[in-house]
Amino acid sequence: MHPLIDSHCHWDDPRLQALQPQLWQSCVTQGVQQLVVPGTQKAFFARQITLCEQNPLWHLGLGLHPYFSDQHRTQHLLDLARAIDDHQPVAVGEIGLDFVVDTTLQGFSNTQQERWFIAQVELAKQANLPIILHSRKANDRLGQLLRQLKFDRGGIVHGFSGSLQQAQKFTQLGFKIGFGGTLTYDRAQAMRRLAASLPLTDIVLETDAPYMPMAGQPKDQPNQPDKLPRVLEVLGAVRPEPAAQIAMQTMANTLDVLNLNKLPLTSSAHL
Repeated sequence: MHPLIDSHCHWDDPRLQALQPQLWQSCVTQGVQQLVVPGTQKAFFARQITLCEQNPLWHLGLGLHPYFSDQHRTQHLLDLARAIDDHQPVAVGEIGLDFVVDTTLQGFSNTQQERWFIAQVELAKQANLPIILHSRKANDRLGQLLRQLKFDRGGIVHGFSGSLQQAQKFTQLGFKIGFGGTLTYDRAQAMRRLAASLPLTDIVLETDAPYMPMAGQPKDQPNQPDKLPRVLEVLGAVRPEPAAQIAMQTMANTLDVLNLNKLPLTSSAHL
C-alpha cells in the first residue's frame, strides 16, 4: 500500500455518499489519503462545501463545468466569486471546454463555453488560484486561451487525452497532467505511451469517480476513489520507477500544484 491522493473525485455525488462511511474507510485502507473534489454547477456548491468542511483531507474545488453551459447564469459567476472568497477552495474548477458534446442537442454553442471559461479564469487570477481543466478535443484552443489570458497559476488538466506535444504545452504553462481509469484499458496504448514519456514530475493520478469506470468494471456501478491503486499499478508497469516512487512523486505533484504542501497527511475527521 502506497500513500496516494485522488486529484479528481466527485466525492459529493450521491452515488458515492450512499456508500459512506465504508467507502472512505476503504480509501484509507487502500492508501488513498486525500481527495480533490471539483465543482460542476452552482446548485451543488453548498453540498460540496458542507462535505469538505467535515474533513481537511477532502479539498474543495469550485467551478462551472462546460457541459452545463446552458444552465449557467451570470448570477452563478457572482455566486462563485463569493464562494471563493468565503470558502477558499484549492482551485477553480472543473472548468474548460468540451468540443465532443453535441452543442445543438445541449442548447449552447462553443462560444458560450468559451465565455464561461474566460470569466472563470479571470476569477482564478483575481484569487491567485490554480485551475482544474476539463478538455475534450479542445487542448489547442484551451492552451491558446490560457496564453492570451496570461494565466500563470497552473493547475491540473484532468483526464488528459491528447498528444505528447499538447501535454508539453500545458506543462510549460505550469499544469500537471491527470491520468485515470482510461489507463487501465488494454486498448489505451497511446495513453500508456504518453504516460511513459512524460517526466514523472508532470503527472498526477485521478479516478473522476463516480465517472470513468476502470477496465472490467460493470457499467452500472459507479467508479470509486478506492480504486486509484489500479491506476498506479498500470503506471508502474509502463514506467521505469518503482511504484513507491511514483506514488510519492504524484502525490507531491498534486500537493505542489494546488499549494497543499503544508497540510497534514492524516486526520481523525470522518463522516
